[in-house]
Amino acid sequence: MSLPQEHTRAAHPVRTPRRTRVRFGIIALVFIVSTLNNADRAILSITGTEIQGELGISPVTLGYLFSAFAWAYMLSQLPGGWIVDRFGARRTYAGSIFLWSIMTLLQGVVPLFGIGSAVVALFVLRLAVGLAEGPAYPTNARVVATWFPAPERATASSIFNASQYAAPVVFTPFMAWLTHAYGWTSAYFVMGALGVLLSLAWFKIYAPPREHPAANAAEVAHIAEGGGLVDIDQSRRTASGDGLTTWACVKVLLTSRLMIGVYVGQFFITTLVYFFLTWFPIFLVQELGMSLLKAGFTASMPAVFGCVGGVLGGVVSDRLLKRGLSVTVARKVPIIVGLLLSTSIVFCAGASSQTLVIVLMALAFFGKGIGSLGWTVVSDTSPKEAAGIAGGLFNTFANLAGITTPIIIGYLVKATGSFDAALVFVGLSGLGAVLAFLAAGPIHRITLTPGTENT
Repeated sequence: MSLPQEHTRAAHPVRTPRRTRVRFGIIALVFIVSTLNNADRAILSITGTEIQGELGISPVTLGYLFSAFAWAYMLSQLPGGWIVDRFGARRTYAGSIFLWSIMTLLQGVVPLFGIGSAVVALFVLRLAVGLAEGPAYPTNARVVATWFPAPERATASSIFNASQYAAPVVFTPFMAWLTHAYGWTSAYFVMGALGVLLSLAWFKIYAPPREHPAANAAEVAHIAEGGGLVDIDQSRRTASGDGLTTWACVKVLLTSRLMIGVYVGQFFITTLVYFFLTWFPIFLVQELGMSLLKAGFTASMPAVFGCVGGVLGGVVSDRLLKRGLSVTVARKVPIIVGLLLSTSIVFCAGASSQTLVIVLMALAFFGKGIGSLGWTVVSDTSPKEAAGIAGGLFNTFANLAGITTPIIIGYLVKATGSFDAALVFVGLSGLGAVLAFLAAGPIHRITLTPGTENT
C-alpha cells in the first residue's frame, strides 16, 4: 500500500543547496597577487645597498630611484581605474601582472649598460613597473566590492591590504638571500619569472560572481543582499549610456568632503608604507650596522605585526558593524586607534639598542596595520558605476607619498647624517592621518547623477 503523496513529500524534503564560499578563495588569490605586487615594488630596498656600491650612487640618487616607481604609479591610477571599469578585473589584472613582472625581470640586465647608463635604465624600468602596476589596487577594491557584502568587506579589504606586510615576511628574507648568494640581479630575474606565472594563474581562475562556475545562486544572493555589487560589470556596460564620463566622476569625488578627507588621510598612511618599502632595510644596514642578510630577516619582524594588525583591524571593524554600529563608527574607530599607535615610531630616533628599535617598529606597524582601512572605505563609498575610477583617484592621492617620502628621507639623511629626523617625519604622518579621517565626516556611498553634485 503506497503512502499518500503529501506523506511521501514529507519523508523526502527538498534540500536547499548549501551556500558556496568561493569568495574566500577569491580574496586569497587577491592576497597572493598583492603580496607579489608589494614585493616587486620593494625589491630596490633590498638590493639598494649593493646597487649603491656597484654603481656608486648617493643617498639622494637612491631616493630618486625609489620615487621613480611612485611617479609613474601615481599617474597611472586614474587610467588604471578606467581600464578596470572598461575591461573588468579578469583581463585587466592578468595583463597588469604580466607587464610589471617583465619590467621587473629586465631590471636584472641593467649592469650590461655600464655604470652611467645603468642608473638611467634602472630609473626608466622603475617607471615602467609603476605604470604597469597602476590598475592593481583599483582592481583589488573592485573585486572586494563585487564579491563581498558590507559586513564582510573590511575583513576582505584588510586581507589584501595586509599583503604589504606579508611581502616583507615572505619575500624580503628570500630576496636578501638571493642577493647575498647570487648577486643582486638574481632577485629581479626570479621575482619577474614568478609574476609571469601568476598572471596566467589569475586569468585562468578569476571570474565575477555570476560567471564563476563554482559559485552557486545562494552565494551570489548572499553577496547581493548584503550590498555586494554583483552586477558591477553590467553597470560598466551601461554607464556610458547614462552620460557619465571619467572626468564627471572625478569632479563629483573631488567635491566631496568625505572623499577629500579619506584621500588626505591615505596620503599620510602611505608615507609610513613607503618608509617601510624603501628606506627601512637600508636604515637597518647603515644606521644599526646590520649585515644585509640579517637586515632582510629583521625587516620581516615588524611586518609580521603589521600583517596581524591589518587583519585584526578589518575583523574588529566588521564586528562593530554587525553589532549595529554605524559604518562611520565601525570604520573610524580602528583607523584612529591604530594610527595613533603608529606614531610610536618617533621614539626610534636616538634609540641605541637594536632590540628597542625593532620592538618600537613592530608596535608602530601593528598600529598602522589596524588603521589601514582606507581601501575598505573606498569599497563602502565608491559609486557603483565607477568603482575602478574611485579606487584609482584614491590611490593617486595615496601614492603622492611614494614620491615625497623617499626623496624627503634621502635629503634628511644626507643633511643630518642619520635617520633620526626621518623617523620623526614618518611618525608625525600617523597623526596627520588621524586628523584627516576625523575631518572627513560620515561615511556613505557616493552617488553619481549627470548634471548634479554628490549626495
